[in-house]
Amino acid sequence: MSEKLRVGILGGTGMVGQRFISLLEDHPWFEVVTIAASARSAGKRYEDAVGGRWKMTTPMPEAVKDIVVMNVSEVEKVASTVDFVFSAVDMTKDEIRAIEEEYAKTETPVVSNNSAHRWTPDVPMIIPEINPEHIEVIEAQKKRLGTKRGFIAVKPNCSIQSYAPVLAAWKEFEPTEVVATTYQAISGAGKTFKDWPEMEGNIIPYIGGEEEKSEQEPLRILGKVVDGKIEKASSPLITTQCIRVPVLNGHTAAVFVRFNKKPTKEQLIEKMISFRGVPQELELPSAPGQFIQYLEEDNRPQVSLDVDYERGMGISIGRLREDTLFDYKFVGLSHNTVRGAAGGAVLCAELLKAKGYIQAK
Repeated sequence: MSEKLRVGILGGTGMVGQRFISLLEDHPWFEVVTIAASARSAGKRYEDAVGGRWKMTTPMPEAVKDIVVMNVSEVEKVASTVDFVFSAVDMTKDEIRAIEEEYAKTETPVVSNNSAHRWTPDVPMIIPEINPEHIEVIEAQKKRLGTKRGFIAVKPNCSIQSYAPVLAAWKEFEPTEVVATTYQAISGAGKTFKDWPEMEGNIIPYIGGEEEKSEQEPLRILGKVVDGKIEKASSPLITTQCIRVPVLNGHTAAVFVRFNKKPTKEQLIEKMISFRGVPQELELPSAPGQFIQYLEEDNRPQVSLDVDYERGMGISIGRLREDTLFDYKFVGLSHNTVRGAAGGAVLCAELLKAKGYIQAK
């Protein structure tokens, strides 16, 4: 394409906002031209607004340092500068729902990392390899909002990325029951060890709201569009525990699965490693070449070795074996702020652009 689409980052000073900015540096389709944040950051150069709170391991891109941060609440003003926005705002759910709809009503598509609209019936919640067909619900959403091109799309919770793709790959074997325990990195709370020193050498067996999301969101992704709304799937039944662990990046899951049609281990591995979706077929810029890798070693996947697989956009699975109570068990790993947050949203935007839903104003 000759000209890149103009992108705004809502909530650009926070950790996920920073990850968006980092991932979009040199993106072939998108260019960050606007950064919006709270009133206390508005009017400052981005570099000054972030100050010493840059949390990425790579340097702040030169192209954004001098961007003057706008007030995210000045919706019309911000929207007039961009073709679409990524949303990573830090507000209450009611406030997020309201402001994302305000942006959509200015005819500005919103691709959100937030959870506020994940259960809005006509808002698609997308893992592009699994449920790209859910974007068709956007037409019903536009009618409700009274827009021609403005809409909201969201990506799901970061923790489910380490096991939901596998359930999709195994769909023909009809998983009926799933027990998953997730071991979640501190960056999932927007923190580093500098911010959260009490997490060093510590485990906290509770993450507010996370277990309900981890049990219910895979069912919405595996659901279908009916009469302009997304109806969640009725199976598999999923129960989870979510634990915060002293890891910076990378959510690990220990998962047990029972099937209606019992497969062999070899069949399960083959389905995982051959699993492809629209992003791979279209060769979208952020798409991993191979979505799911299977590691044969008993001590893999490991965060330190595998979290950056496919630039953080792939899923790593290991220790698949038969179980004495369930049929099989395995361990999964995903990068929570890349595939699980900003990277997943960027891939979603690429899909929406490729399908004609996001265009230049």
